[in-house]
Amino acid sequence: MKTIAIPVEKIINKIYLFRNQKVMLDRDLAELYGVETKRLKEAVKRNIERFPEDFMFEMSKEEFQDWRSQFATSNSDLMGLRHAPFCFTEQGVAMLSSVLNSKQAIDVNIHIIRVFTKMREMLFTHKDILLKLEQLETQVVKHNDDIEVIFTALKQLLNPPPTPPRKRIGYKPED
Repeated sequence: MKTIAIPVEKIINKIYLFRNQKVMLDRDLAELYGVETKRLKEAVKRNIERFPEDFMFEMSKEEFQDWRSQFATSNSDLMGLRHAPFCFTEQGVAMLSSVLNSKQAIDVNIHIIRVFTKMREMLFTHKDILLKLEQLETQVVKHNDDIEVIFTALKQLLNPPPTPPRKRIGYKPED
């Protein structure tokens, strides 16, 4: 059995976070599957009942403009960005294998699903570490505020305000 040799990093770099979901964009999937983005979208539209909102959604105009300003900086990236892309969740990527029947699409799909699964496993495995890091971050922020107060007090002690001249008291010899 021949497997597709796509580096895991290449797939991970094509996973974005939209609407609090990990998604892959139609143009990235089309590239991986070896088809035109237009053909992938046509296949999805012909089988739209297979793609409910939690499987696939189209970026809103605001999301699209924000995404373009963040990621599409070179002229080559701007090509093909006239229309908001479809965003596929993990389930949507799995459903694409039933819509795109080429051998390459099926093999790539299996590979992508394995990457999603591996990412989820890593998240669960390291969840306790992430929680500890969040706790430490909260403590550091609190300590930063305390340290700022201490430094302000130290600066005041090191640089006391000038005292006004005092009137001398006591015996004054006459000239």
